[in-house]
Amino acid sequence: MFDVFVFSFNAVAPILLLVLLGLILKKAHFAGDDFFKKANSLVFKVFLPIMLFCNVYEIESLGSVNWRAAVYSVFAVLLFCALGFLCCRLFVKKQEQKGVIIQCSFRSNHAIIGIPLAQSLGGAEALSFACLLSAVAIPLFNVLAVLCLSHYSTGDERPHFSDTVKKTVKNPLIIAVACGAVVLLVRSFLPKGADSAAVFTIKNNLPFLWNALSSAGKIASPLALVVLGARFDFAAVRELRRQISLGVMLRNIVSPALGIGFALLLSNKFSLFPVTGNELPAFISVFGSPAAVSSAVMVGEIGGDDQLATQLVVWTSIVSLFSVFLTVFVLKSAALL
Repeated sequence: MFDVFVFSFNAVAPILLLVLLGLILKKAHFAGDDFFKKANSLVFKVFLPIMLFCNVYEIESLGSVNWRAAVYSVFAVLLFCALGFLCCRLFVKKQEQKGVIIQCSFRSNHAIIGIPLAQSLGGAEALSFACLLSAVAIPLFNVLAVLCLSHYSTGDERPHFSDTVKKTVKNPLIIAVACGAVVLLVRSFLPKGADSAAVFTIKNNLPFLWNALSSAGKIASPLALVVLGARFDFAAVRELRRQISLGVMLRNIVSPALGIGFALLLSNKFSLFPVTGNELPAFISVFGSPAAVSSAVMVGEIGGDDQLATQLVVWTSIVSLFSVFLTVFVLKSAALL
């Protein structure tokens, strides 16, 4: 079990170190707030969309997705979104904080922390399943996040549904996922070679373009974390402690407990779909990893309490060192992993 804790630490520590780098740069007056705001916008409008496009494009085929597990994941994420909405109606008064906490309740860092975690826990087969699950989870995360943040981004004035739809359609992350899905669909109709692979692909036939896109996509997460650190404010912790506590509880405790617990219940008692050593690591990565780095970037662009969003990314990452360890320890003790 110590190995599990060490892995969790090694998975989360780089995130915290990059956040610390941003904080140091801010304290050293390396650049002003205007620079980091522009860097935040650059990540949201350029690098994150490229990263999402590449992630979707690398899916082998839509037919390779385990749709039963994918459908369960969709319902689970929607459940957490509804639960976050209910908690915000009951416990959060400020309009600009509601969308931020709702987003934290369902949007995990599946791409950066979750997928490597699944590989460590279940090997190559678990990694493959986790990557396929990301084809469903990541677009769903982004669509729900845009809807929640857009709905609460105008203060006390309730926006029209048409305005929310327009903001959703124009969101760079949604556009990137849609473009990736279109290209993936087109690729499925292209002539196939002897190995059943498409004759023409960007990755194989235009390697210079693919390498450029892949390199640009890799910039997204590190730069987003440095910007997070530069915008982090320790003084806000005391003022936001109740909201931070609520977000951490929903992300680090409620989500893994219900997401994994219901999956095991549906598998063992109702036999709706199998949950084995291949599926469980993927569920841990989707439901148990901390708040997504891009969630704070999106709040800064769409609207909302970006300081709270930053705090939630940092604190859910810290708490995940222990919550992931506890989740794996319980499953290992029950001989499920």
